[in-house]
Amino acid sequence: MKKKNLNFWQILTMNFGFFGVQFSFGLQQSNMSAIYKYLGAEESELPMLWLAGPITGLVVQPIIGAISDGTWSPKFGRRKPFFLVGAIAASVALVLMPYSSTIWMAASLLWILDAANNIALEPYRAFISDKLPSKQYSVGFLVQSFFTGFGSILANLTPAILISIGILTMSDKMDNGIPVATYWAFSIGAVASIVTILFSVLTTSEYPPSSKELEVIKKNNKKGVLFLIKNTFIEIKEAFVLMPKTMKQLIPVMFFPWYAMFCYWQYLTSALSLSLYNTTDDKSELFASAQLLTGNLNATYNFICLIIAFPLIPIAKKLGAKNLHFVSLFLGGTALVIMPFLNESLLFSIPNPFGEGSIVITQIYLFALFLGITWASMMSMPYQMLASSIPSNKTGVYMGIFNMFIVIPMIIQIFTMQYIVYPILDNPISVITLAGVFLIIGGVFSLFVKTSEEV
Repeated sequence: MKKKNLNFWQILTMNFGFFGVQFSFGLQQSNMSAIYKYLGAEESELPMLWLAGPITGLVVQPIIGAISDGTWSPKFGRRKPFFLVGAIAASVALVLMPYSSTIWMAASLLWILDAANNIALEPYRAFISDKLPSKQYSVGFLVQSFFTGFGSILANLTPAILISIGILTMSDKMDNGIPVATYWAFSIGAVASIVTILFSVLTTSEYPPSSKELEVIKKNNKKGVLFLIKNTFIEIKEAFVLMPKTMKQLIPVMFFPWYAMFCYWQYLTSALSLSLYNTTDDKSELFASAQLLTGNLNATYNFICLIIAFPLIPIAKKLGAKNLHFVSLFLGGTALVIMPFLNESLLFSIPNPFGEGSIVITQIYLFALFLGITWASMMSMPYQMLASSIPSNKTGVYMGIFNMFIVIPMIIQIFTMQYIVYPILDNPISVITLAGVFLIIGGVFSLFVKTSEEV
C-alpha cells in the first residue's frame, strides 16, 4: 500500500500523545532520585533503585512490538490500543507516587510507571513507519523530539511554576517528606498522559494490514493465547538473527550516550548540590534548591530540544543523519565535561511571567543549551538511520528490539555504577564528567554507520 504524504498538522496530531508519555518520563528524570533520598536512600543506592526503567523496557518493548505487529482491530487499529492501556496504567502510578511511604513502595510504583510508559512508547515509534512514507521519517521523528522537549519542559518546570506564582512554597512538605509541589506535578502528569493520548487516538486513523497480513493475523488469533505468546518470542528470535547491518552498527552509537544520560539523571541533583553548595545533605534547604535547579536545567535542555527540533530537519537533510548526530553528541558531551566548572554567576534576568520579580539565568544554564541539541538528536537521528533499513511488516518488533539498545546500557550502568564505577569515582561530579566523555565517544561511533543508502 502506498502511503500518503501527511501535512504538518496531521503529523503533529498523530504524535500529540507522545507529549503525555514524555511528560511522565520528565517527572521521573528530575524527581525520582530526590524522592528516594527523601524516603531515606543513600547516595550509593540510587543506581539500583533506577533499575525499573531499563528492565521493563528490555522485557516490555520487544514483546509489545511483536504483539502490535500482529494486532488489528477495525475499530481501534494496530498501535492505538497500546497507547491507551499504557496511558491509563501510567496515570494511576503517577497519582500514587508522591504518597509513597517507603523506598520500596516508590520503587514498585516506578516499575509500574515504566512498564506503562514502555507499552505506549514502542508503538509510537512504530507509528511513524506505519503512517509516513520514508521521505517524511525525518519530520515524523523530529516532531517526536519536539514533543519530547515540550512534555519534559512542563514536567520539569511545574514545581517551580507552582512555587513562583505563590500557590506553594519550597518548604511545603507532605508527611513523608516529599514536597507538595512534587505531588501536584505528578497529578498534572497523570491528566496529561490520558488527555493527550486520547486526542491522538480519536483524531488519527491507521492503515489496515494487507489482505495477506490480515489472513495471517486472523489465523494466528484462532490458535489461542499460548500460540500467540510462543509466536511472539519466535518473531523476536528471528528478528535478532536477521538484524540488518545498519542496526548492528548502531549498537555502540546507542550504548555510550544512553549510559551517559542515565548517569546524568541519577546524579545531577547531587552533583549540583555539591559543586554549587558544597553539600549532599538531603535534609538541607540547599539540597532542595539543587532539586529545583535540576528541574529548571532539565526544562532548559528540553526547551532547546523543542525549539531546535524543526530547524534540524533541513540540517539533517544536508549533513545526513550520522554527521548531524556526531556534531550534536560532541556538543553535549563537551558541555557535561565543563559543567562542574560553571557557577551561579549572573548572565541575565527576564521578567517572571508567573509572578513578581525576575527569573535569573546564571552561568550553570550554559551546559543545558548544548545538551538540548544532543537530546533532540538522540530522540530522532538514530531512528531515522534505522527506519529505512528494516522491513515494513516487522517495524514494531525491530523498534522494540532497538529499544533494547537503550535499556541494556542502562542496566549495565546500574550494576557497574553501583559496584565498580561509583566506588572508584566516589563523587557525583566525576560521574557527570564521565557522562560527557561517553556522549563524545557515542558521537564518534555514529560516523561509522552505513545507512541503507550507502550500503
